[in-house]
Amino acid sequence: MSLTGVSANRLELLQIADAVAREKSIDKEIVIEAIEDAIVKGAKARYGTDHDIRARIDTKTGELALTRHVTVVADDWEPEVVEDDQEPAEFNDDAMVRLSVAKKTDAEAEIGKEYVEDLPPFEFGRVQTQMARQVVMHKVREAERERQYEEFKDRVTEIVNGTVKRVEYGNVIVDLGRGEGVMRRDQSIPREQFNMGDRIRSYIYDVRRETKGPQIMLSRAHPGFMAKLFAQEVPEVYDGVIEIRAAARDPGSRAKMAVLSNDSSIDPVGACVGMRGSRVQAVVAELQGEKIDIIPWNSDEAAFIVNALAPAEVSKVVMDEDEGRVEVVVPDEQLSLAIGRRGQNVRLASQLTGWQIDIITESQDSERRQKEFAERTALFQEALDVDEVIAQLLVTEGFATVEDVAYVEAYEISEIEGFGEDTAAEIQARANDFLERQAAEMDAKRKDLGVEDGVLEVPGVTLQVAVWLGEGGVKTVEDLAELATDELRGGFEFKDGERVRVPGVLEQAALSTEDAEMLILQARVAAGWIDASDLPQPEPEYEEDYAEEGFDEAEAVFETADEDEDPVADVSEEDEEA
Repeated sequence: MSLTGVSANRLELLQIADAVAREKSIDKEIVIEAIEDAIVKGAKARYGTDHDIRARIDTKTGELALTRHVTVVADDWEPEVVEDDQEPAEFNDDAMVRLSVAKKTDAEAEIGKEYVEDLPPFEFGRVQTQMARQVVMHKVREAERERQYEEFKDRVTEIVNGTVKRVEYGNVIVDLGRGEGVMRRDQSIPREQFNMGDRIRSYIYDVRRETKGPQIMLSRAHPGFMAKLFAQEVPEVYDGVIEIRAAARDPGSRAKMAVLSNDSSIDPVGACVGMRGSRVQAVVAELQGEKIDIIPWNSDEAAFIVNALAPAEVSKVVMDEDEGRVEVVVPDEQLSLAIGRRGQNVRLASQLTGWQIDIITESQDSERRQKEFAERTALFQEALDVDEVIAQLLVTEGFATVEDVAYVEAYEISEIEGFGEDTAAEIQARANDFLERQAAEMDAKRKDLGVEDGVLEVPGVTLQVAVWLGEGGVKTVEDLAELATDELRGGFEFKDGERVRVPGVLEQAALSTEDAEMLILQARVAAGWIDASDLPQPEPEYEEDYAEEGFDEAEAVFETADEDEDPVADVSEEDEEA
């Protein structure tokens, strides 16, 4: 290949560039620039790599201009400051000329002026041709990858159609026409098999820019795939009249979906089910027979949890917002239905609502409450030196500990039926005396264990905690500061090849990881190892309404809903036949 050949076949060069651009779906200018870079690289291999050589192809005529440039610089020119790991630039005789030297031949020379010299045609050798080919291929490949990323990055959460290109170790490579997607084994529906050439519908849940090119991540197991299928089958969902507020799936087996209607005249559950289940069955068929429970979303989280556990009936719901847990009481005969096969029903309900759900039966709840009642009654009888009737009255009114009795306002006790102000004062006095005796006993035990007074000054350390620390051999602030989180909470380690649990010093306190870390950090502040300003600051509390676009595990906070909607629509192929 020679430059004269390129000139003679300039129209053919443009046609090749145009064909490559169309085939790779990239801009023709990018292909032209890649060819120019390849010609420059070949020219530098011939004339020297230090030369400032530039190539320019006219996009209309195909004419090639190959030139060498020399730039005038100051006599005291110094290399620019570069990073430490780079070699400093040096004066380049082939591409630069100092001002004093340039003025010898050009009186009008000035700093920054460029002298341009046309280079003659030359023959491309085998090595230069191969080098040029690699440059063009690399540039075109990079442009193609960038085009794919820009095209698909805004299509996340969309359903796309493609053709199976190949299957590798359970991962399916899908040809999307203008790109190539990957559906990993864990993102496919179990027992679903694909062969090369099969048509496939999938959900784009992520597009990543990586060194080997954009990775278009596909899924048929994602909850968002089911939600988008309903948007295609149900016009009300597509138009936004009905919203899918949350979704959770056990791919290929069962799914739950919470829906909300923005129009009070439209039943969201019925609209999604369709006439005789026609709409939901179209989605079920695409999901390989996956059973779908469609339930109304509710702004009341307790009511929403009850709906999510359908078809099981719920007797009582007790919510712990701090821990994000909820205890659900169901009739004894409903336990297996509420839990579901292999815990499927409660697991999906937990994913749908975002709460950790614990299920117990009514008999278990009753037995536990009776046991707690008896324990608290015995505690008050012993601590307050009162008879069983008074102790039971205190428990019935909601008092759980001696501290509750000692520190409440006196009127809360005096208003109990049969009590008066004098009785309330006497009971509180006995409660305070008991707590003082208990504190004195614990303090004496702490001193016997050798725990220093300074340990009590660490925020979070009570007398009971100090006693537990002393029993674990932690006697000074420095001892506490040296501990690791696992040494406080307990952890696991391998002994003789087996993983065994090692109890922590404060195992009985049931500390969270965050509380244990903070206790150790406070001890280090007290010991003078770190400054109080180094402690992690609590994040400001705020409320935020959001709904994740991909319906990922149904983590969302929602706004309003009708409370009179049907509790559940549980649709399957067997139901339709019935």
